Amino acid sequence: MKIFRWEKRLFTDTYKIYSANHQIGAMKNKSFSKSSIGDINGKSYTFKTNGFFKQHTEIIDNIDNSVIGEIDYNDWKTKAFLSIRNEKLTWKYDNIWNTKWSIYKSDTIGIKYTVSASGKQIDSYTEDDLLVLTGLYVTNYYSQMTIAVLVAVFIPIWASLSN
Repeated sequence: MKIFRWEKRLFTDTYKIYSANHQIGAMKNKSFSKSSIGDINGKSYTFKTNGFFKQHTEIIDNIDNSVIGEIDYNDWKTKAFLSIRNEKLTWKYDNIWNTKWSIYKSDTIGIKYTVSASGKQIDSYTEDDLLVLTGLYVTNYYSQMTIAVLVAVFIPIWASLSN
């Protein structure tokens, strides 16, 4: 098992990934953008989201610009289905507070993410570092979707109260 930690400061758009206190990767998200760039251990990937109502994300290897995977999201924003290099995986929250989530292959945990008072940790049971980035990308995607829904709901309410 490999143990990583990550940090994302408030009001920043970058996740930084560390192993043994050395930065080994980063995921740069542009707020409400359709693409993000991630790198880990010298490999670089682009996550490009397509669609409007039913969105999905392509994972692109930046060496040759080939699509090596896809992410499909469920309607309840609690799961995502990954297809990376012909391997089928599932991303899902493990608790109702959305502070724990995992990537599974069948029923076996491949990567486990935890947010707690002591820090943000990733326990990886696989050699595929791309999954570390993918798990953070999906989490960020769902966070942005939640914010967008809250804005869409509360701006009209706020506007009607201020009149």
